[in-house]
Amino acid sequence: MKRVHVFISGMVQGVFFRANTQKAALSFSLTGWVRNLPDGRVEAVFEGKEGNVDAMMEWCRKGPPFARVADVKVIEESFSGEFRQFSIHY
Repeated sequence: MKRVHVFISGMVQGVFFRANTQKAALSFSLTGWVRNLPDGRVEAVFEGKEGNVDAMMEWCRKGPPFARVADVKVIEESFSGEFRQFSIHY
């Protein structure tokens, strides 16, 4: 099992990035959360099977159709199993 904490920069707010991130995370059976940051980035935590988390990271590097991802900073953390679902934080 794997956990990553990511910070995504570029044109990633106002393009349904959070909603599409949630949809993608659920399709990969991941738990965690996603939120917008005041500086224009998107922050997320993903937990699940290693291959599924890796696939989610590939998705994050592209994002939804109207997003323009400039950079994805990935911090690997210890898996905690603390989440029951994947949610959007507002």
